[in-house]
Amino acid sequence: MTPTQHDIALDPPVALAPLAGITDLPFRNLVSRFGAGLVVSEMIASGEFLSARPGTREKAELGAEVENTAVQIAGREPGAMAEAARQVADMGARVIDINMGCPAKKVTGGLSGSALMRDPDHALRLIEAVVGAVDLPVTLKTRLGWDDDRRNAPDLARRAEAAGVGRVVIHGRTRCQFYKGRADWAAIRAVKAAVSIPVIANGDIVDTATARDALAQSRADGVMIGRGAQGRPWALAEVAHDIHGARAPDIPQGEALCDMISDHYNAMLRFYGADLGLRVARKHLGWYMDRAGTPAPLRREVLTCREAAKVTRLIPLMIHHGERVAA
Repeated sequence: MTPTQHDIALDPPVALAPLAGITDLPFRNLVSRFGAGLVVSEMIASGEFLSARPGTREKAELGAEVENTAVQIAGREPGAMAEAARQVADMGARVIDINMGCPAKKVTGGLSGSALMRDPDHALRLIEAVVGAVDLPVTLKTRLGWDDDRRNAPDLARRAEAAGVGRVVIHGRTRCQFYKGRADWAAIRAVKAAVSIPVIANGDIVDTATARDALAQSRADGVMIGRGAQGRPWALAEVAHDIHGARAPDIPQGEALCDMISDHYNAMLRFYGADLGLRVARKHLGWYMDRAGTPAPLRREVLTCREAAKVTRLIPLMIHHGERVAA
């Protein structure tokens, strides 16, 4: 197959970053309902996916067929990456995203993720394998480089564009920085200058102010937001409205907020099952309580409760208590 750059316009140009254990189907659906140009699945390791290890195939099925969803894959072997891309495409995926930015040791130790920035020739072979395997838009997410001595994102992006990648997302840190320090949005400008495809800025973008700053410094075409959406699933829609004139989100307050959180909680229980869902939901409930200022004793009760029905009953209490404390 000859590499082709598909039309993958991002409208609005505000995307949800893939976050392991966080951007699951229930959360992505919630963010999408408020308004986002794109949401990206949790990273799928191609080798595990092909061996159908429990839990991995389920991640690939997290709304692959939804229009504004990209399914992100990672790996080291071109054949496995190509086959994973084909299978994800068969599941109805609209966009395949290649991860070359994850800094986790368990990923880079397997010579995947951002470790590939140390071997751009091999990285290119993986990109070519995926682009050649599917007739879908293929995008790339990476970092500035492995370390400050090897900031090779502009060269990798240029080669990826030539191989058929239609968009790149750059996290404004090197792998060796992990998530320390500040994202260097200005350094993304060199990537933007190196390619003609859209470039999306990522890293430390949490609200309208940081999005404006990132766009000004990077000259990128859009932004990708991760932790800024935790406890604030409307955050992307706010940025899209403030900067790009998209429809303003109806941010829930009071009872409407309680209803939204309850719906999100119940969606997680249905998706994961009661036992696992109860545990997975705690991080999201914690973020909602952070925002509401829920008192510590009630917060502990919510996060240690082992009865889903009781947690549901506590949700209005945790929000209204928080409102009274904040006042």
